[in-house]
Amino acid sequence: MLGPHGAGAPLNQGSDIMATRSRGFLAGFGWLKRGIGVSIRHPKPALGGAAFLMLAVLGVTLIMLPMEFYLLRSSTPPSAASFGLIMVVSMLLGLLVLPLYAGYLQVIAAAEAGLSARAGDIIKPYREGKVLRLIGYGIAMTLVYIALFGLIIALRGNGITDWYMQALTAQANHLPPPTTLPDGFGMTMLLTFLLGIFMIGFYSIGLGQVALHDRNVFGAIGDGVVGALKNLLPLLMLAVCGLLAWIAMSICIGIAAMVIILLGKLISQWLALVLLVPLYVALFLVVFAAMFGVIYHIWRDICGDDVATDAAEVIVA
Repeated sequence: MLGPHGAGAPLNQGSDIMATRSRGFLAGFGWLKRGIGVSIRHPKPALGGAAFLMLAVLGVTLIMLPMEFYLLRSSTPPSAASFGLIMVVSMLLGLLVLPLYAGYLQVIAAAEAGLSARAGDIIKPYREGKVLRLIGYGIAMTLVYIALFGLIIALRGNGITDWYMQALTAQANHLPPPTTLPDGFGMTMLLTFLLGIFMIGFYSIGLGQVALHDRNVFGAIGDGVVGALKNLLPLLMLAVCGLLAWIAMSICIGIAAMVIILLGKLISQWLALVLLVPLYVALFLVVFAAMFGVIYHIWRDICGDDVATDAAEVIVA
């Protein structure tokens, strides 16, 4: 496999942390704008790949649905073993989908680099035998997230775990949830929000390094940590702009749904159903394409434009 510095230079540069760039505050807005534009510039591979990915995620949801429904309908509080089993099964299924995330990111990268990109290429990581490395990256990321979130709970989340279990118990027994918030709830939410901003950059850079630069797991995690810490301000800008864009889109979708429902009442309920389903499917496809478009542009800007085109050439080779 050829690297960005010429024939014979491997893409995998070992576990040493590679050079990452620090971008300006407004870069976050640029990532969001270019990410949203992916489905406009490359509708066929972006939306087609998103459709494949949506079917995979929907399949995982359908598999988990009976277990979750059983817990909700049970007259007794969920045991720790039952709750843990569902979490483990959900995590394992999510890890099996992770290679498709990498494959879809490769499709986006190839399309943005002006190279041939097909929606079906999202299964390339399975065909090329890269599944174990990607699953390893997913496991490592899960452990990192659990450790960081656990640290927040341990430092500031006094009583939040008990409060959460009380809420689950009340839901299982069809009782109202607790009416008072535990001590430290506000600070815990703030720290969780900051953790979420960090994880956006951490995950985007790490996944990009593994999927597009053929980086090993520990090298990708190191790059993700350093790159995210260098770019906390643009990541904050991205989070704020993303929230505003989501609110605006929700308002537009809500208005469109209300109009469709009104037409259904005036003409036929079947007409409303026929129109609503494609609307929400289109929404999911656009959101998937925008999410991975943002991930790609975060990775490209922070890890350097010099590797983007060569990585895409490897993808479509």
